[in-house]
Amino acid sequence: MEKTTAKVLVIDDEPSVCISCQKILREEGHVVEYVLSGIEGVRRAVAGNHDLVLLDLKMPDVSGLEALEQIRRERPELPVIIITGYATIQTSIEAVRKGAFDYIPKPFTPEELSLAVQKALEDRRLRSENEYLKQELTALRQGTPILGRSKAIEDIIRQILKVAPTDFTVTLYGESGTGKELLAQALHRHSRRADKPFVAVDLSALSPTLLESELFGHVRGAFTGATHGRPGYFSIAHGGTLFLDEVANINLELQGKLLRVLETRRLRPVGSEREQEIDVRVITATNRDLFQLVEEGKFREDLYYRFNVIPIIVPALRERSEDIPILAHHFLEQARQSTPTPVRGFSGEAMARLMAWHWPGNVRELRNIVERLVATADGDVIRLEHLPPEIRGAGGAPVAAESAPGDGDGGDGDDVPETAEELKRRKARLRQSVSDRLERRFVLRALERSGWNVTKAAQSVGMQRPNFHALMRKFGIRARDVDA
Repeated sequence: MEKTTAKVLVIDDEPSVCISCQKILREEGHVVEYVLSGIEGVRRAVAGNHDLVLLDLKMPDVSGLEALEQIRRERPELPVIIITGYATIQTSIEAVRKGAFDYIPKPFTPEELSLAVQKALEDRRLRSENEYLKQELTALRQGTPILGRSKAIEDIIRQILKVAPTDFTVTLYGESGTGKELLAQALHRHSRRADKPFVAVDLSALSPTLLESELFGHVRGAFTGATHGRPGYFSIAHGGTLFLDEVANINLELQGKLLRVLETRRLRPVGSEREQEIDVRVITATNRDLFQLVEEGKFREDLYYRFNVIPIIVPALRERSEDIPILAHHFLEQARQSTPTPVRGFSGEAMARLMAWHWPGNVRELRNIVERLVATADGDVIRLEHLPPEIRGAGGAPVAAESAPGDGDGGDGDDVPETAEELKRRKARLRQSVSDRLERRFVLRALERSGWNVTKAAQSVGMQRPNFHALMRKFGIRARDVDA
């Protein structure tokens, strides 16, 4: 457990107990003051800026339970630990029922006191963080639906607010699951077309043979099965915004027709001899490098420049891990609305592992994981043991062996897991270690082939430069490193 230093108030009528608590907790780095009067202690607790109160249950001027009620009424966020020599099950239950965080019977050891204090402070930190995140979520929902506090996300939001009022074509570059459609919606929401349709089309999900009619529409009898006319997505989005996702999937013939529509603002439905005027703002997205496709002859250069008026790079989640807490809490709150659950937040250890995971599925994967945890976790906090094995092992010690599993592993039986759970953890670490070594060698080999030119290396392996550079940062590879 990560240690937290705090300002602690001890309320007890026995000077020896107060001095003992002060000595133990000062050695832990805490600032400790004490009072020998219950009434004065309540006054200081309510008026002061303490992080924690240690409260005696039996005092001459006021009962500990009464003092507890007053403190909880005025400072509900302030954790209180009851300390007393009158430890019974009944008093323990009553104190907890009235809001005490914990209950320590006298005499107690330094370890018992330190552990109870640290747990209370950790709980307070978690509650405070959750409340802060909820407030920030509310503020973000009122402005833009984009969640994050990283510089990368702040830059994207600034770009969106700047270009949204225009009709310029925007192309969003990013891996699958990074939230490109959400950004497209934000562009539409902040544009002058916000009260008109927003139409999203996943081009990878449409049949190539029907793609033209899906985009431009068709008239009756245009092809076998066309029993009636149908407007295309361009017509449906008239006056609003058309979001074309995965534009790299369009064949060269259709690319030419699409270019003409974008340039003339007119389209001809399949089978029709008449053109129609359209008024549409087009936003495109792709998880591929369009410029490389141009160089390979798979994408029209003129259409590339038409799309690439305003390019926006959407970073992978692993490149903005500082955004994971707010995203995770957002998805948790969404899941809580549809699923009866006691879960209200994440432990510090669990969140650290979520931030350490490399998220190959990006934000979409994080959302799915959080929804699963909300449905399956027991208790009110998602803890380390609730996480999937591969994420639970993130950031742990890598497996040192370079050989394949079984080669020199366990020959004397010393390194063989003894339980099924340990076996799962070991396998997860091994998979991550092997994957990391392969990724590192992949990056180094690409750099070597390209003479350590990062741009050329990224192009040679079919990656966008920011994503390739993220892999370099992940393994601490600089352009002058030559060790394999």
